[in-house]
Amino acid sequence: MNSVTPRNITWLCLIIFKLCSATLQAEHPNVLLILSDDQAWNDYSFLGHPDVKTPNIDKLASESVVFPRGYVPTALCRPSLMTLVTGHYAHRHGVTGNDPSPKYAERDSPIYNRRRGQLISYIDQFDTLPELLGEAGYLSHQSGKWWEGNFSLGGFTHGMTRGYPQKGGRHGDDGLKIGREGLKECFDFIDMAVEEDKPFYMWYAAFLPHTPHNPPDRLLKKYRDNHPLTIAKYYAMIEWWDETCGDLVGYLEKKNIRDNTLIVYIGDNGWIQNPEKNGFALRSKQSAYEGGVRQPTMYSWPAKLKPSHRMDLVSSIDIFPTVLAAAGARQPKIKLPGLNLLPHLESGSDIPRDSIFGEAFAHDIADIENPEASLLFRWCIQGDWKLLLTYDGEVNRNAHVHPRDEKRPQLFNLKNDPHEKSNLAGQNPRVVARMAKMIDEWWPVRERKVLTEFN
Repeated sequence: MNSVTPRNITWLCLIIFKLCSATLQAEHPNVLLILSDDQAWNDYSFLGHPDVKTPNIDKLASESVVFPRGYVPTALCRPSLMTLVTGHYAHRHGVTGNDPSPKYAERDSPIYNRRRGQLISYIDQFDTLPELLGEAGYLSHQSGKWWEGNFSLGGFTHGMTRGYPQKGGRHGDDGLKIGREGLKECFDFIDMAVEEDKPFYMWYAAFLPHTPHNPPDRLLKKYRDNHPLTIAKYYAMIEWWDETCGDLVGYLEKKNIRDNTLIVYIGDNGWIQNPEKNGFALRSKQSAYEGGVRQPTMYSWPAKLKPSHRMDLVSSIDIFPTVLAAAGARQPKIKLPGLNLLPHLESGSDIPRDSIFGEAFAHDIADIENPEASLLFRWCIQGDWKLLLTYDGEVNRNAHVHPRDEKRPQLFNLKNDPHEKSNLAGQNPRVVARMAKMIDEWWPVRERKVLTEFN
């Protein structure tokens, strides 16, 4: 029989301490948000693209719960990012577009800067994700795209973006260097958090594969011989983006914190490369069609989640409550519209919803206090059906990217017609009526006119 000695007691205490520490860490995982910028939903090799190479994101997908039917409610970067940081739809947080309309920029309103027309957002009216995580003991870091002024206005403890009115402060300034010029700031932050033994939240929203499409020659030459130059550049940009994702996830592995890090991957909005110019084709960025709003979504947490591919409908509005639940942080005072997916990610059970909703607005904000002023579409997906209703909101600048040629309700069967080529509304009036009612119950619109009423 072994005798109890001070040395044995010391070893026992160390073992208990390590077990308790491991339990505490598991209750507060690190969180890494990886946000692609202007990428088509199907431009990944793990989703079967014949040309694009994304080996690092493919590996992440193999370690994730993947939702190929993931969506963002609004297909434009600033409102999409504002939804991620507040957990609310654009019609609720008010940032429906990227910039104020020049038509109204000089009016006497506190929401506009009279000198430059820079929109002042309502971010301070919401509990942001970094703020709520901070209450739970998290450090947080912003890099890449960020529109709402200095990173600290979003509740981040650390970050790169200085913000308006400093030079380049419209949508990221120094933050836009990340990825394109290395990942040092991200690595340094991770090192600091590990050294301080603090859980962290990282917002990695690199300006990739966003224009300018100026990939390294070593990547461009892989695609140049078989594609128009504009397409080749775009594909090479995606591979460049993929490399940075691999470097970042690899650093988590190097620091031995990958297993207890929840990685959420999504894009801000879609993109279809125009082969004739360095720009996007219609029915992609800024639109309510699949090319604009569909964004495959991944949740990877090796310590907790078993990898799988699931065809449930999910939305970026779900990320906010899901991350809070994983971190053990409190939910905000204002009720969130998204679902906490964590129990369903852990158990593999069906997500209790059969429909999701979204909206499309003009690039220019006519009135932050009245989102209907620039409303173009409301939409709903239920099962295989997708319904778009069209509205007469102001477009101001960039009218050419807001075509509303089909003014009648548009109904598509996404299973049979994923590229939305055949409008089946006339053949399915009951489906149209049912889903239009669902849309109206989700967000009642009274001031804007539906361009053509359905029968």
